[in-house]
Amino acid sequence: MKFQLDQPQGGNNISKHDLRHVWVNGVEHARSVLVPWQGQPQAWDLTRFEDLTEAHFERILALKPELVIFGSGAKLRFAKPNLYRPLIQARIGMETMDIGAACRTYNVLASEGRAVLAALLIED
Repeated sequence: MKFQLDQPQGGNNISKHDLRHVWVNGVEHARSVLVPWQGQPQAWDLTRFEDLTEAHFERILALKPELVIFGSGAKLRFAKPNLYRPLIQARIGMETMDIGAACRTYNVLASEGRAVLAALLIED
């Protein structure tokens, strides 16, 4: 018998993922996406890790998370700290993981009611 909801009450849930797609609340996303703990997922204009800029991380500030889980694609790659300086200055934590680990970690934190955001890179 299962005792927990598949989707947190009022929040987002990443129900499935692979290297080219992420399903949030059952809706497929085939491009990079920002998944806040509440509210609508948003397209994230990014197709290659090498194209990351400070502006990509500035977009996250408006969503006011306390923690960002950056899914860097199929493999673990760390963005240069100067790129996510806006998050550092706003005292928003950031952790980097491959996309699978990022999706799983996001779900755990969101289910705990944390103000978490998944920034998921889906490369072409």
